[in-house]
Amino acid sequence: MKMDLDKQKKLHFDLTNVGLRAQATAAGLLQLCLELRESGILDEPAIDRIKNAIACDIEISAPRSVACPEYRRDVRERLDKLFAGQAKVGDAGALAFGETPETICGDNG
Repeated sequence: MKMDLDKQKKLHFDLTNVGLRAQATAAGLLQLCLELRESGILDEPAIDRIKNAIACDIEISAPRSVACPEYRRDVRERLDKLFAGQAKVGDAGALAFGETPETICGDNG
């Protein structure tokens, strides 16, 4: 089930308006997914679809100079680690990944 871009943008807008951008929500979603996978209710393809939905929303909300294939790969790698239980949900400032957009994607300006 792949969501088209217009629907993804509407979902992003709706989630933002509801306030679901909070780390507490992200931590709860992550824990729920881990619990459901461990109990056998969610399989890996379902987890991948959840991670893809998250990565798409992050990419949509990224500044234009940051949205590039390398940025999306980095986001996806970090999501893979979170969903594998190898990383903690941390400060939103960590989304900068310690690099400027220019070093991630090149200067688009």
